[in-house]
Amino acid sequence: MTNVKAYTDSQLLEQVELIGGEIPNIGKYLIIGVQSIEDAFNIFDDKFYVFDGPKFKQVSTGTTNAGKDALFLFKNHNLPGAAVWKTNQWCPNTYTRGMHISGKSGKKMRALKQRKPVFFFRDSDENQNVNEQGTLYKDSIGLNIHGVDYNPFSTVTKEFIHGWSFGCQVWNRMGDYGQMINAVWKRNKPVDYALLKEF
Repeated sequence: MTNVKAYTDSQLLEQVELIGGEIPNIGKYLIIGVQSIEDAFNIFDDKFYVFDGPKFKQVSTGTTNAGKDALFLFKNHNLPGAAVWKTNQWCPNTYTRGMHISGKSGKKMRALKQRKPVFFFRDSDENQNVNEQGTLYKDSIGLNIHGVDYNPFSTVTKEFIHGWSFGCQVWNRMGDYGQMINAVWKRNKPVDYALLKEF
């Protein structure tokens, strides 16, 4: 369960502008991720807001952080560490519709694919803390927006992240995710993303 506090629409939009973001007009989606200060280990404890100017259309839960598998098993995937997003980051036109593909099974789900570089760190401490420290990278490494089930009709809700995020932004309520992805795919335009630290 998320412990991220509740915000008014104006508070969220003002915070996006404070980090250099621009509020889109009608016809363009902005997704805002708010990362919990508490940062519970391996728990979906963050929030996502879907803005379709001039209104918010959805608030849901998920994770903006890597899960247990990424934090402890990154070496098994030939990675230098778990990808950790730089928070308070504005990412215009970074996502477009595409398929997220499981690295294990090859299964696919409709998703929003990363199409532009973003800022991130690599956490190689192999502990339960997600740290924004060390070298800051900017690259496009498949940090997609996706859900937690490859069944397109799923309405499952999951509590634990495990291997669902190696840095991807992940909705844990498939009912909400299905509504969001249907709307964004139908419009088929680039999506802005802002990742905020809880404020």
